[in-house]
Amino acid sequence: MVLATLRMMFPSEKFSEALKILRTISEQSRVQPGCINSRLYRNGQDENVLLFEQLWSDEDNLEHYLQSDEYRMVLLVLEMAMEKPEIRFDTILRSTGIETIEKARGNKAGVQ
Repeated sequence: MVLATLRMMFPSEKFSEALKILRTISEQSRVQPGCINSRLYRNGQDENVLLFEQLWSDEDNLEHYLQSDEYRMVLLVLEMAMEKPEIRFDTILRSTGIETIEKARGNKAGVQ
């Protein structure tokens, strides 16, 4: 899996436009082959910051998406940012859930 993360700060006059575009892209990308999830967050501490996260099943599907016209719109939004955006692509080798807590706590997690 690959977690793609973009953190962007926008000038106040561009924020609403960026939010609208990224919200649409986030919704559309959820149906792309290999997209497990796509989310857009607004920073509670800095109202002009957006965090755009996408989880992809593999690098091939992510690469195909990065070459798409849809992603070109993301790149145009990045150009609206006030400062250089933070861009990360993290490869996730495995993912676990509550069983990790239960194992670490010897089944004392108290979660049903």
